[in-house]
Amino acid sequence: MKDIYENPLITRYAGREMAENFSDDNRFRLWRKLWIALAESEKELGLPITDKQISEMKKYADDINYDVADAREREVRHDVMAHVYAFGMQAKSAMPIIHLGATSCYVTDNAEIITIYRALQIVRDKLVAVMQRLKTFALKYKDMPTLGFTHLQPAQLTTVGKRAALWLQDLKMDYENLEHILSTVRLRGVKGTTGTQASFMSLFDNDGEKVRALEKAVANKLGFDGVYGVTGQTYPRKFDYNVMSVLSQIAQSAYKFANDLRILQNMKEMEEPFEKSQIGSSAMAYKRNPMRSERICGLARFVLSLPVNEAVTASTQWFERTLDDSANKRITIAQGFLALDGVLNLYINISENMVVYPKTILKHIMAELPFMATEVILMECVKAGGDRQQLHELIREHSMESARRVKQDGQENDLIERIKSDSHFAAIHSSIDGILDPVNFIGRAPQQTEEFIRDEIDPVLEKHASAAAISAEIKV
Repeated sequence: MKDIYENPLITRYAGREMAENFSDDNRFRLWRKLWIALAESEKELGLPITDKQISEMKKYADDINYDVADAREREVRHDVMAHVYAFGMQAKSAMPIIHLGATSCYVTDNAEIITIYRALQIVRDKLVAVMQRLKTFALKYKDMPTLGFTHLQPAQLTTVGKRAALWLQDLKMDYENLEHILSTVRLRGVKGTTGTQASFMSLFDNDGEKVRALEKAVANKLGFDGVYGVTGQTYPRKFDYNVMSVLSQIAQSAYKFANDLRILQNMKEMEEPFEKSQIGSSAMAYKRNPMRSERICGLARFVLSLPVNEAVTASTQWFERTLDDSANKRITIAQGFLALDGVLNLYINISENMVVYPKTILKHIMAELPFMATEVILMECVKAGGDRQQLHELIREHSMESARRVKQDGQENDLIERIKSDSHFAAIHSSIDGILDPVNFIGRAPQQTEEFIRDEIDPVLEKHASAAAISAEIKV
């Protein structure tokens, strides 16, 4: 529909798997799964619930009568009770025992945690897919010298592959944090209205062991080992802050990569993929704008802003809970994941198709390398018997004049020609071209890249071999 707002995270950026994970249909199916798990567990622990009631609930687990639920919600202004009613209108014999002893957050919060858990897995798989592509790129270009930059000013040389290893290093740290939060996810559990389990104690005649067994059974049926030991009405909202912090960290890494690539594309050393029929500018037909990298930055900036929102939510939960988190969470959690999914789709696409221009890279190296080589030239001349102080002063004078020529006159760097024509440096005239080989200035960059990938990246890729092959579709 073109006459109302449609969320671009769905229509343009996020993948279908993530969008389906946060869909209403998935949420309400989880609610019914939670109600069935609760009823089954209550029956197993002795409450008068029949096989027929359970069977009827299971029959309609995925057949949600949305028209009934929507009409009921307009009447009672309560989404959970509307869906309890709708479920009961289908599973009529089970109507009296659906949601027995539970509060709304039994379904809303447990379902939210399950949804977040699955979303984190999707993020992890795509993160691994990016790491696989950056690994391939880093190893391919591990030996190719390029100018390093500090303060965005030319510095000692590194290699194209080593720079990609820096991007990989960021993602490895993100992966570790993501794995940690995945390993600590717990359900809210079966806690009742204010978290005391009082309603379930009443149902089981104050048998605390049965109430504990009920919670454990429900969690196990839903595929989780752990629940929060204590809660108010909701699961701790600090969990949402922790989740958004991990998403923010991944967005930071992607933002750094995309910014670097945008600068490199400006320098014409590297660029993101540009398709045959792609238009770079509506006015300037020759342009090849880094639109995908820019889009990464735009979406990542949104994700970066979300942890502070969740921090406010966590810090304003009055006593056992207040409701101002509800509408907020419907927006922030889902959209944070959808935006990051869009970021990772773009990152996968770009990293498997990056273009490198070796001749431009070498041209930029040779414009700066003479200045960087002066220390080596000085040492070699001293070893041949020269006076260090005199040679240092001569190099300084030649460097200043050459720099003036480059900056003021727009000429090529002629420092090496000046040194070659200066008799004070005669001892190294025959070897100066060898000294200027860029490979002499990259240190252990190739070895560092290989070792880092072997020791730290390969184990991750081997652990998640199927995820490493994931591809991503870019809609626009």
